[in-house]
Amino acid sequence: MLQVIENAKHGDREAFECIVRHYTSMANAIAYEKLHDPQLAEDAVQEAFTEAFLHLNKLQAVEAFPGWFKAIVIRQCYRIMRRKRHRVVPYEEVTQMAESLMSVPDRIEQRELQRTVRDSLAVLTSNMRIAVQLFYFQGYTLQEISSFLGTSIPVLKKRLFDARRKLKNALPVADLIAVYNQLYEGGEGVLHIVNGDSVAEKLRQGIVQGDILVWREVYPHGPVFKDPTVGDNRSVRAEYLEQTMGIPRSEYIEGSERQEKVLADLHKYEEIVLWFEHDLFDQTMLCFLLHWFSDRPVTKTKLSLLCIGEYPGIELFRGLGQLSVEQMKTLSGAWKAIGAEELNLGSEFWQAYTAQNPQPLQQLLNRDTSVLPFAHDAFQCHLSRFPSTINGLGIVEQTTLETIRAGTSTPHTLFRDVGNKLNALGMGDLQYWHSLRRMSQDPYPLLQIKGPEVGFPTYRAPSISFHNCGVSLTDFGQSVLDGKEDWVSTQGVDEWYGGIHLQGHSPRWRWDSSKQTIHDRGIGM
Repeated sequence: MLQVIENAKHGDREAFECIVRHYTSMANAIAYEKLHDPQLAEDAVQEAFTEAFLHLNKLQAVEAFPGWFKAIVIRQCYRIMRRKRHRVVPYEEVTQMAESLMSVPDRIEQRELQRTVRDSLAVLTSNMRIAVQLFYFQGYTLQEISSFLGTSIPVLKKRLFDARRKLKNALPVADLIAVYNQLYEGGEGVLHIVNGDSVAEKLRQGIVQGDILVWREVYPHGPVFKDPTVGDNRSVRAEYLEQTMGIPRSEYIEGSERQEKVLADLHKYEEIVLWFEHDLFDQTMLCFLLHWFSDRPVTKTKLSLLCIGEYPGIELFRGLGQLSVEQMKTLSGAWKAIGAEELNLGSEFWQAYTAQNPQPLQQLLNRDTSVLPFAHDAFQCHLSRFPSTINGLGIVEQTTLETIRAGTSTPHTLFRDVGNKLNALGMGDLQYWHSLRRMSQDPYPLLQIKGPEVGFPTYRAPSISFHNCGVSLTDFGQSVLDGKEDWVSTQGVDEWYGGIHLQGHSPRWRWDSSKQTIHDRGIGM
């Protein structure tokens, strides 16, 4: 949104229209609280947007826009109150035309619901009422409301908590009480699914209540299947992970079954919150879970998602694990509800990712996938891992050789530097050591690793001596990097890319970096 505001400052009308769409409901809530009339509130908001558009170039910092615009809305409300030219229109008259289309029983029920909600909110203070309207009814996140109102998130949470407590006594209808039964950050009936132990430990330090499940998987590594429980799919994956990462086969299978059992008990929770990031590591997890939930009746359990790709003040955001406990607290309650669109798209991504050819995924990436805003770039990055049409190197191998040539000479600094450059992959160290091992294998190694004791770290054996090893390019690696040789054609390949198993010296699928698409070597060959 900050970039949108910046574009609008420079006269981009489409960007300003985006601002209008984003802030209209928020501004209406403020205006109605001042004017107690929906039509006058709408007039005030329209005039406020006009004033904001005319003077937006005077705004010094785009971060200040929410508070600046709120002040304009309030000023327009006071102007309208001074004019006193408009008749106050009762709420019943505003809805009369819509109600005339209903049957008599429906109209009675609708009016009773309106009266109950209106009367219940009347017991709240002005600040509580605004917080409830923006958070529960309009769906804004706590972070957005905080920026607009200039009120801290902890204060907003306190207002919502106090509001719920008052509404429990004011609302006579049990179903309406359920709307306010838990704050959005959750209570005992909430399950939080996260991507790692570091995040889980921080959440347990008073940030959230309820159960926490660490989802343990590395879907960007090894064979993955649409349904891991079918046939011997799980055994195939377990064997591969044991061979390449050292993860004990039995430990992997038992852990997978244990976490799936937690999912199977989803109906014991009132809400399930998914905490994930922008990279491929997390997006594959997210899409698997969305696919899993999409295939099951989730009627009484609310699904919510917190998914971020940046955090204020962190130049290179690599994940939630970077954040302090205090920074994590600002995210609590900032998630949004998962609906049918998210479930369906997540399921489509998972099915395409696990397909035995990359064309379904390539076709999906050509569509509008903005409902899951980070999925497109993450899965596009996945396709770039395929051997390229230029020299047979995927994006990981290409970046590794370039980084060595630029001067990086030890395995751990190489992992750090390549990981920073390929932030969109979210690549773990065990994944990377597997790639590095492949690149150093005979008979055509791309690089060589020298040291007192060259032993690649595994799940059970960290191999401290690996820190002291040196890495350098071979002559063959230099030739491949210069585009004079093709690594796959010379060395061959035996690797999994999602659901695709590439084998041999002339694999069908290659990555065309010039067109940012997968090239099918089986067509026209």
